[in-house]
Amino acid sequence: MIKARLGDRLDAWIKAALPFLFRRPLDPNSLTVLGTVVSLGASVAFGLGEFAWAGALMLAGGVFDLVDGVIARHFGTTSAFGAFLDSTLDRLADMTLLVGIAVHYGSEGQTVHLLLTCWALVATVLVSYAKARAEYWLPQVEGGLLERGERIGLLAIGAILGVMVPVLWVIGVLATYTVVQRMIEAHRQMSRMAADARRTGAPDDIAQRPPSPGRGGNGAAAHHD
Repeated sequence: MIKARLGDRLDAWIKAALPFLFRRPLDPNSLTVLGTVVSLGASVAFGLGEFAWAGALMLAGGVFDLVDGVIARHFGTTSAFGAFLDSTLDRLADMTLLVGIAVHYGSEGQTVHLLLTCWALVATVLVSYAKARAEYWLPQVEGGLLERGERIGLLAIGAILGVMVPVLWVIGVLATYTVVQRMIEAHRQMSRMAADARRTGAPDDIAQRPPSPGRGGNGAAAHHD
């Protein structure tokens, strides 16, 4: 939601805040991988119960996640593989962060908090999956109340301020709501496409249609938040 609202302004702000990153071409894929490594370090810190360190590492990893796409667009080095890599590694980071939290609560015998974290994990995966699957057929399925930027920001705040349990409740509820939002939007668009097909005499089974071409956050392939 934040990314959709800010649009190109976010690129301009990053360029103004970090001008040294744009003096010579950098490999955006390397930045993507490096950011993921930092996020994996945050996952380990969560598992060890070092929540403050985990939050700090998440913020550092988030910087890489913000700048890789901006750098790729600035230097004209966007690519389908770059967007695929970015999206795939984002999913890895999303899941391992919550797995780290779950490991901590499990090791402490806090079953309720463990189950809460598992709910947040499942809902988080479904948010991106619902968009990715819908866009197999549809041109675009945008929006949703809780996208990746909001989820990562909430987790970092929860870790640093020591309010992880309330944050997990927020993520579980709002991510579930976002999945429902995307299912409703996919149903609306698919129903309209099926109705248009019937009016033109085309096959009305959307599953028989060829997939829509991907669009990318950092390149040509879709970036599913």
